[in-house]
Amino acid sequence: MNFDAYIDEYLLFLRVEKGLSQSSIESYHQDLKKYQTYLNDSAIDDLNRLDTEFLIQFLKMLDGQGKSAKTLSRMQSTLKNFHQFLVNDDITAHNPALRLQSIRKGKTLPVYLTVEEMETLLSTPNDSIAGRRDRAMMELLYASGLRVSELIDIKANDINTDLGFIRVKGKGDKERIVPITDYVGDLLESYISSGRLALLKDKNTDILFLTNRGKGFTRQGLWKTIKKYEVLSGIGKNITPHTFRHSFATHLVENGADLRAVQEMLGHSDISTTQVYTQISTVKIREMYKQFHPRK
Repeated sequence: MNFDAYIDEYLLFLRVEKGLSQSSIESYHQDLKKYQTYLNDSAIDDLNRLDTEFLIQFLKMLDGQGKSAKTLSRMQSTLKNFHQFLVNDDITAHNPALRLQSIRKGKTLPVYLTVEEMETLLSTPNDSIAGRRDRAMMELLYASGLRVSELIDIKANDINTDLGFIRVKGKGDKERIVPITDYVGDLLESYISSGRLALLKDKNTDILFLTNRGKGFTRQGLWKTIKKYEVLSGIGKNITPHTFRHSFATHLVENGADLRAVQEMLGHSDISTTQVYTQISTVKIREMYKQFHPRK
């Protein structure tokens, strides 16, 4: 069992797809190293052998060491999220932390860009081959709400610009169809016929978006690309690939899109996950009300 590799991949996921700060990532790292020590001490060499009782004993051990309720709550959250990541990446078959008693905590609303900020960001790439590729990638992220892992896995033949959709393979290999606008379809067609051909060089791959070396992007590679345009745009927000997903959903809900349709496009299995975007809309309405109502 290469637990160190699992931890490294998870921390990269938190950085690239979740956009967590370095301090938050370090907290997860410390929690997972404690967990790793307990696994080693318990001679566990197969994560599929773990059950809820094992995790309860681990938390009881930390409690016996005098750890605070806040520390135990954070560790419980770490275990749930880490094991779910392993399930989503087909490393393990089940999440033994799902049955741990939930501790209610306030959820922060996801970071998103305004329509004006998004327009500024999307206009930042230049007209070079790499710039046209990067704009096509960002336009597709915003037009479809794809996860990072979904975008970098898209094949050239997953795009159907005539009918205006892309075929996406999401979590658990579940396939879904996501619509795209004619505008984004034209950008993709232009990239495929010119930019991608130039980037392909002598390589043989059907991956849609290619690096300057003719290979598919990694999560970290895409994250670095987005960060470059964050700086160049001068928007002043922490922009990650996941920011496009949040902005996509927020703007749809703000403009009256059906929540079930947004859920389907995002690939959420539970609509409660999608409902956070209605909270964002409510917060904006409340702020606008306070700003403009004469009896404030």
